[in-house]
Amino acid sequence: MAGYLIYFNVVESRDVVNSPYNIRQDLMAERVTRGEILDANGEVLAQTVTAEDGTETRDYPYGEVFAHAVGYAEQGKSGLESTQNFNLLSSNAFFLEQIVNEFRGEKNMGDSVVTTLDANLQQAAYNALGDNKGAVVVMEPDTGKILAMVSKPSFNPGTVTADWEALNSDEDSALLNRATLGQYTPGSTFKLITTLEYMRENPDYSSYSYLCEGSISVDGTTIHCYDSEVHGQETLADSVANSCNASFSNIGLSLDRDSWKETAEDLLFNRDLPCDFSFRQSSFNLTDEDTTAETMMTAMGQGTTQVSPYHMALITSAIANGGRLMRPYMVSEITNYTGASVRRYMPEQYAELMTSQEAAQLTEYMTDVVNYGTGAALSGRSYTVAGKTGTAEVSVDKQTVHSWFVGFASVEDPEIVVSVVIEDADTTSITGVSVAGQIFDAFYS
Repeated sequence: MAGYLIYFNVVESRDVVNSPYNIRQDLMAERVTRGEILDANGEVLAQTVTAEDGTETRDYPYGEVFAHAVGYAEQGKSGLESTQNFNLLSSNAFFLEQIVNEFRGEKNMGDSVVTTLDANLQQAAYNALGDNKGAVVVMEPDTGKILAMVSKPSFNPGTVTADWEALNSDEDSALLNRATLGQYTPGSTFKLITTLEYMRENPDYSSYSYLCEGSISVDGTTIHCYDSEVHGQETLADSVANSCNASFSNIGLSLDRDSWKETAEDLLFNRDLPCDFSFRQSSFNLTDEDTTAETMMTAMGQGTTQVSPYHMALITSAIANGGRLMRPYMVSEITNYTGASVRRYMPEQYAELMTSQEAAQLTEYMTDVVNYGTGAALSGRSYTVAGKTGTAEVSVDKQTVHSWFVGFASVEDPEIVVSVVIEDADTTSITGVSVAGQIFDAFYS
């Protein structure tokens, strides 16, 4: 019993106190005014405004822009308002000040949560998505800091109570954080995982060669390249750069499915993700019982595989960081209301998802995507980019697609990772590449 009490206080006590079902939080709120949530540069993302009669109102200066990351504090809690509830309702004000306030029957000021979020990047990502449904995750690959997290459609966290009924009957699911809870067909972004598996099974992968004639037919199934484009003789690098469906279907048929699944699980498919928010596991379900058609579709990212934008950001971060995934985090520091530091959070490695050699080779292939392949719209800028595009068909209507982009800049010393998905995208006006380009531009300006 003594051992469990020690374990509980050291490991589990904060989670229990922070649970939305714990009535102790209501008691804390009676004595402490909820603290502020700030971006990395001190911009206020959430604050409590107290009226003359003592009525407290939670205010969100950026409205819908940070809705899913910062969350709301009424009708339950979400986002940082939920995960940081304990800190926001704790006060580390000067102890004499706390004593005086207790004596006067006045509330103490709660601590502030300083995030890793960047208001400029968040706004750029929000604007870039326009009126489209989708999500964006922006990270620092060498630290794990989350710089932006946007999900659309969004909502105003300051009017959640008034809008609650409408939000819960909303067919567009505005309350859903698509960044971590969205499950999408990955499209050609999954070709990075297929490529990694091929490299692992074939040490001579650099000698791969395939003649693309615009389509491939095996066992009665025909897979076409985008617009039936004929890519000609291709290496593995060319296959990635051109996002050649025929070549990747050919590659998929050569792979050992058990080994392929192991590689996918090395990259956290079918596993819990390191994430402070609610998330859904990504799924890779290919088995020996699946057909040739299902194998070909899986290899090019069109099978039953499902993934979140957040998860693709983690995989891309590991590639950018030499194979090492840093533990993602969104809170850098807790301070008291005057700004004095209470607790700091530092970067830490989560896992090695691949070797440094594998990461370097994937980076080279992703650089080719931008230099001469499907991501060429990002070339010729003041910074360099490595990335992978994706166009995921999600219905029999070939025009209904999810547009993806995952990538990082600058390639020589990666500073920023971007993962984008746009649902049902009109690719004549918006793509994952165009959204990522606006975010990269905002970062480097």
